[in-house]
Amino acid sequence: MSFSELMAKVEGYLPPERVAIVKGAYHFAEKAHEGEVRKSGEPYINHPLQVALILVELQLDASSLAAALLHDVPENCGIPISEIEAGFGLEVAKLVDGATKLNKLSLQLPKEAVTGEAQADNLRKMLVAMAEDLRVVFIKLADRLHNMRTLDVLSPEMQRSVARETLEIYAPLAHRLGIWELKWQLEDLSFRYLEPERYYQIANLIAAQRAQRESFITQVTQILSRELGKVGLRAEMSGRPKHIYSIHQKMERYSALGKDFDDIHDLQALRVLVDTMPDCYSALGVIHSLWRPLPGEFDDFIANPKPNGYQSLHTVVIYQGRVPLEVQIRTHDMHHIAGYGVAAHWYYKEGEKRDTHFEERIGWLRQLIEWHRELSGAEEFLESVKTDIFIDQVFVFTPKGEIKDLPKGSTPLDFAYRVHTELGHRCTGAKVNGRLVPFNYQLKNGDIVEIMSAKRGRGPSRDWLSPNRGYIKTAHAKEKVRQWFKKQERTANIEGGRELLEKKMRHLGIKLSEREELAKLFKYDNLDDFLEAIGYGGITTHQVALKLAAQQEKPRVVAEVTPPKQPASAIEVLGVRDMLTQLAQCCHPLPGDKIIGYVTRSRGVTVHRQDCYNVIREDEKERLIKVEWGQTDLLYPVHIQVEAWDRVGLTRDITTVIAEEKVNIATMNLTNHDDHTTTLHFTLETKGLAQLSRLLVRVEGVRGVISVTRVGDEATIKASPST
Repeated sequence: MSFSELMAKVEGYLPPERVAIVKGAYHFAEKAHEGEVRKSGEPYINHPLQVALILVELQLDASSLAAALLHDVPENCGIPISEIEAGFGLEVAKLVDGATKLNKLSLQLPKEAVTGEAQADNLRKMLVAMAEDLRVVFIKLADRLHNMRTLDVLSPEMQRSVARETLEIYAPLAHRLGIWELKWQLEDLSFRYLEPERYYQIANLIAAQRAQRESFITQVTQILSRELGKVGLRAEMSGRPKHIYSIHQKMERYSALGKDFDDIHDLQALRVLVDTMPDCYSALGVIHSLWRPLPGEFDDFIANPKPNGYQSLHTVVIYQGRVPLEVQIRTHDMHHIAGYGVAAHWYYKEGEKRDTHFEERIGWLRQLIEWHRELSGAEEFLESVKTDIFIDQVFVFTPKGEIKDLPKGSTPLDFAYRVHTELGHRCTGAKVNGRLVPFNYQLKNGDIVEIMSAKRGRGPSRDWLSPNRGYIKTAHAKEKVRQWFKKQERTANIEGGRELLEKKMRHLGIKLSEREELAKLFKYDNLDDFLEAIGYGGITTHQVALKLAAQQEKPRVVAEVTPPKQPASAIEVLGVRDMLTQLAQCCHPLPGDKIIGYVTRSRGVTVHRQDCYNVIREDEKERLIKVEWGQTDLLYPVHIQVEAWDRVGLTRDITTVIAEEKVNIATMNLTNHDDHTTTLHFTLETKGLAQLSRLLVRVEGVRGVISVTRVGDEATIKASPST
């Protein structure tokens, strides 16, 4: 699109004196960028022009459009902000300055960074800039969208890096601001570069059914139009195609249920636009009288708008008794808000009064800025943004009828800490809709939550911080629990941390003597400092397991072999590929374990854990060689032992947990004892230490289980030299 097209759109809604500002900004930027080209070879001025064209679709004010045209001038052309202020005023200069600072931020986690502090700090700066003036982020989102449209000129590695950052940060941000028109484009473009094969597969599936869907929508529209006309309702109807990334997400969910692409009934919904809010409900009545509604598939987002301001009625009906059809009903104003979110309410638009509801719509942002002062570090802030802000919300009620909004997946403990910190600390149980529920119950829209608490402050449990138990979802609640433990005496935290770490090491079959090495992995020179951090929740035992796995699971060119009756391994032997390898049957090493190779006389290299009984007792040390894990998604056998009080349903409950973690049971046997206890032995096929760690914590939580331990076959006699 050209400059003349930009001017035509601007003149459609801005007064002449404001149009002049936009025109002047374009000519200033064109002169400043003269002779400058992008990596694609096109004139650089095309980029800010395209950014402005994206924003003009949101009908933003003249200052925003001028700033969009000028946003690269200071950094690329060396023109000071003071010169922009002199030519276009303080408001435009502030927006350009804010956009310039955001352009210097990279939210993508660098390869060499482990903590993500740089990413979190930059994200913090961006959100603070949002709180000062949201228009800065509108410019940033439009800038990112045009960059995604022109990503082909970058290397494949850079394409994936930018796409991942866009999918993790910018698309969720557009969603939280309610700007659907930007959100779906950012998601689809990111998905195209991250998973191109999957992207084009879905695109082809959609294209193959296009004619059929269009014919179906035409037929439905004709019938519904006639019925609405009978009751005097005017409506504008159209099909709403689902975008590719959204279909991918739904296919992932359906795949888990054993369904496929053909089972997705809302690839294209029917959108019905009417004049007034009462007309929405009248139209809903006509639709439900015409076609049978599916139970549990109705949502009233008019009475209960989403946090980003989205309003609509959603229902799914059975068309002609056989075909499910999703219908969305909203007014024209609601439709505009659905596409452009908070930008549709922008109170800086010339000639309009300030939107009195604007502050409420971005209340989550104000709250985030307040919370970040309480968070102890950059990583906690990043976690808070990704878990508390960039995901969907649920709305629940206190017993007195007050509404609380929480991130989807939140638990009663999250609710308690949202109401008041002390209520969270003293929480002993919870009722939802009058019934007792466990702490890991996931709240649903409309739940009435009642927290039971101790009269005296007993304090939280360290188990609440375990991600595997699922007791707490929000970063806000986690930070409050960490702060409580941090205030406790150092000695108590060290002892508590020691107990948690030793328990996890026994779970995973790691020697207790390796605690100092673990501390160094987390950059602690002092073991007590490391244990204290575990004690107050600054480091979780799950993070320890992930760190161990990350140390070993490095991308490499690997040799692969499939031994009989066991999954294949992926090992690199002294940097050499295509070497015959096999996993030792005595210690069953997993990705994440420290390993060593034993050169056999006829079967290549056998891979053992470094602490394997047979390796320690090996006489011919010269046959031991260095081996490392490669990058693999294969499965590995591991033995675990479960000690439990015998009861009806015990085995069923344990195997259900194992199945839920998508771990295969290769063998199982149990032994009953005279003291009413039982010992269960499992051979499981897992992907590595991280998955095993999650599983062991969940099994330990089964009623009646006393202990869960990873075991090796230490009684196995040392293999002879010929093996």
